[in-house]
Amino acid sequence: MDSSVLTSHFNHFRTTANSFLSQYEPLVLIIVPLFTLFIANVVRSFFEIFRDKGVKATLLGFFMNFIKLIPGVKSYIDAEKQKVVDKLQSDGKSKRDGWKTELPSAGLGTSVLEKMKEEKKNDAVWQGKCSGTVYIGGSESSEHFSVINEACSMFAHTNPLHLDVFQSVVRFEAEVVAMTAALLGSKEKASGGQICGNMTSGGTESILLAVKSSRDYMKSKKGITRPEMIIPESGHSAYDKAAQYFNIKLWRVPVNKDFQADVKAIRRYINKNTILIVGSSPGFPHGIIDPIEELGQLASSFGICFHVDLCLGGFVLPFARELGYHIPPYDFSVKGVTSISVDVHKYGLAPKGTSTVLYRNHEIRKNQFVAVTEWSGGLYVSPTIAGSRPGSLIAGAWAAMMSLGKEGYLKHTKAIMEGSKRLQKGIEEISELFIIGRPDMTIIAFGSKVLDIFEVNDIMSSKGWHLNALQRPNSIHICVTLQHVPIVDDFIRDLKESVETVKQNPGPISGGLAPIYGAAGKMPDRGTVQELLVDYMDGTC
Repeated sequence: MDSSVLTSHFNHFRTTANSFLSQYEPLVLIIVPLFTLFIANVVRSFFEIFRDKGVKATLLGFFMNFIKLIPGVKSYIDAEKQKVVDKLQSDGKSKRDGWKTELPSAGLGTSVLEKMKEEKKNDAVWQGKCSGTVYIGGSESSEHFSVINEACSMFAHTNPLHLDVFQSVVRFEAEVVAMTAALLGSKEKASGGQICGNMTSGGTESILLAVKSSRDYMKSKKGITRPEMIIPESGHSAYDKAAQYFNIKLWRVPVNKDFQADVKAIRRYINKNTILIVGSSPGFPHGIIDPIEELGQLASSFGICFHVDLCLGGFVLPFARELGYHIPPYDFSVKGVTSISVDVHKYGLAPKGTSTVLYRNHEIRKNQFVAVTEWSGGLYVSPTIAGSRPGSLIAGAWAAMMSLGKEGYLKHTKAIMEGSKRLQKGIEEISELFIIGRPDMTIIAFGSKVLDIFEVNDIMSSKGWHLNALQRPNSIHICVTLQHVPIVDDFIRDLKESVETVKQNPGPISGGLAPIYGAAGKMPDRGTVQELLVDYMDGTC
């Protein structure tokens, strides 16, 4: 077709279009397309909300926002919400009376230590009574406590930000990272031989850094500007925090019947914006290891990052495997794993808070760093979220690992694994309770089909136990540490008594939190539950 024919067709189209549009006012011709574009954007926004939150949650949210417009309804809801917050805060408010709000006119000098000892007496009895929390065995005067306390004291003034000044803690950090990496496959050929990382303040910071690095790495590799990540429901809440901090869309996918990450379900959520999928070894709620190999294969096939949360398992699983326990693959020997978080302050028996974030190679890790070149204060580069960091904690972690050595960790792992099996067996013998899934490590979650498990938790609390309340399903768990090994029988005895108490006298105990946990679990409007938590936190700090 030659150009003259094309010109003829174009002129005919133009004449026809102008003739048709001439019957409308020019203002209408301007407004209609703009209004259509506006409506299209509104419709798209609605579809995005439905896609992100689901139809039920979206409609419920609209309904709740609508009824709050009715005079008196919002004030009633706020008043009822405040009653719950006040109950949650009831103990804390009274304890805050008399707290210091300004500096003393005259310093206390060394007598401040006596004041601190008096305040310390108000702490709960944690020896053997808390789920997780304190992982070191024995009392505060025991040998291991003394070692890390002295190490921390010796380096209390240090800061690894000053590389040229405090070369000792810089070395300690590098060695803690290298020793931890060696436990998790860095010496295996499959790891690629470039495992690297940094120490952080805890598991949350390690996860935040891994997510941030994955986001920026995938942006540089694939140009992803609207990042999304996918985690199982059992994934730690730190991923929600990372999603909010770093503007990443987070998909939480239901777990399978064994309470593991559902690989097929996760696959369905992967799209062109996916930067990261997540697995846990084990998951915090139920102590169950996700199918890391399958998730690694999935990540590799789509060319996306894969983070393994080993915050709890990093200093147990390598030694448990060596002791003969069946432990599925979980570390850098698995193809597709790009980053791992490992807490040294848990089963590594180091001081709070010390953790590590590890990467498969330097290319990924470099996305973690922040470098500033246009600051009048000079050139600046920082590896973690914190700028200044406590060298004392780094030194304490190094001292913990070096003082225990492989033999020490093997000994402690055997004790807590055997203690966990004994505790699990004791719970299974209580007919009113059932174990959630098949725990792989040292976390045992349990619920009940005949009793309110949160009422059982309240009775256990009255006996001095501090356990974790869970949801989906409603349950509680205990994270077994060296503190629990000598008193497993005491726990089982108190649990049996608590179950029997609830069985004989069902109903919440005065001052207990079972009604609040139960109501929160049943409340369909999760936005209101979120507001409750924020209001509670706002009043406690």
